[in-house]
Amino acid sequence: MDIIANHGTMLILVAALFGFFMAWGIGANDVANAMGTSVGTRSLTIKQAIIIAMIFEFAGAYLAGGEVTSTIRSGIIDSTAYADTPDVLVFGMISSLLASGTWLLVASYFGWPVSTTHSIVGALIGFALVSLGSDAVHWSKVSGIVGSWIITPALSGLLAYFTFISVQRLIFNADKPLDAAKKYVPVYIFLTVMVLCLVTLKKGLTHVGLNLSSVESWGLTLVLSLAAAILSSFYIKRQQYNPKDDKSMNYSNVEKVFGILMVITACAMAFAHGSNDVANAIGPLSAVVSIVQSSGQIAAQSSIAWWILPLGGIGIVIGLASLGHKVMATVGTGITHLTPSRGFAAQLATAATVVIASGTGLPISTTQTLVGAVMGVGLARGIAALNLNVLRNIVVSWIVTLPAGAILSIIFFYAIQWFFS
Repeated sequence: MDIIANHGTMLILVAALFGFFMAWGIGANDVANAMGTSVGTRSLTIKQAIIIAMIFEFAGAYLAGGEVTSTIRSGIIDSTAYADTPDVLVFGMISSLLASGTWLLVASYFGWPVSTTHSIVGALIGFALVSLGSDAVHWSKVSGIVGSWIITPALSGLLAYFTFISVQRLIFNADKPLDAAKKYVPVYIFLTVMVLCLVTLKKGLTHVGLNLSSVESWGLTLVLSLAAAILSSFYIKRQQYNPKDDKSMNYSNVEKVFGILMVITACAMAFAHGSNDVANAIGPLSAVVSIVQSSGQIAAQSSIAWWILPLGGIGIVIGLASLGHKVMATVGTGITHLTPSRGFAAQLATAATVVIASGTGLPISTTQTLVGAVMGVGLARGIAALNLNVLRNIVVSWIVTLPAGAILSIIFFYAIQWFFS
């Protein structure tokens, strides 16, 4: 208690610095892999992807990042166990932010697309084990995360596989592929907008007080999806297509149509991602601010201070702009060769998996979902289409993320405790 009373302002400043560092890591890694398919298919340049992410990630984080957040991310640790030692919980949250941000820096430098959620969870487990022991950890949550390493990529990969197979049969195998694209792409746009609306409504706008019922959500979703399909149909038909382009690259005009879809999915997924994953950085930070401002009282939930959401949004944007290109390259070109049609299949499968996971409470990693979807698209063309060396490195980085976060958190926890004590 004395430490919080005497060093409260410094604790908040340190937590804010490390929270910004963690948000930077989310931008460098998580946002980059979400934009990777759009860049890999050349639907967007890296510069365009960064600009879109800057606008929509920040908008999602700031507008829909949460009026109220749980002080303990995902219920991984038992916060009530720290009622008599709130300073230990503050040290733990600060060390978790620093540990998670450090691991994301390492992973982003090597171009490994890892889970920011699993990174912060591993860090929380680490400090909980050394401060109170294994009883402070909700192990059922942890087992669910380990299970998601298999379930999430498998589900998105399966959806991406069948989505791309349907595109191949309906459009690419047709007698006149461009005419088939003009006919069926508005249908795919309808499905895409429907899924992305559900992602946004379920994972984003509930935080700003727009609490729609299931019927209202579905009604609004169907109206917006139908409007998007009709507008896109007119737009696609009015586009200029040059048959000569197909001579230099097969199905060039068809891929041009799918390029429109990639831009739509990039914008919507950036907003949904910003509204959801910024919590990985601001959850522990808001916990520290709440505990310090209440003189050591630990609440189940805390209101977010006005400056925390912009801090997280700015950190995400700077992270993407400064180091995001490496993870973009891994997801966009390293796993398999992507075209706009293949990238669209991967993005749609990713968004659909997020919706399914939101409805069932399945622990989800956007990173693993997208990588699984890209794998599914690659498998639709045969196992030889996949770069197995890159995939091996990615899977190893997934497995290492939890223990890496935990070990770093333990080291930083003892260092911070020693410094303030």
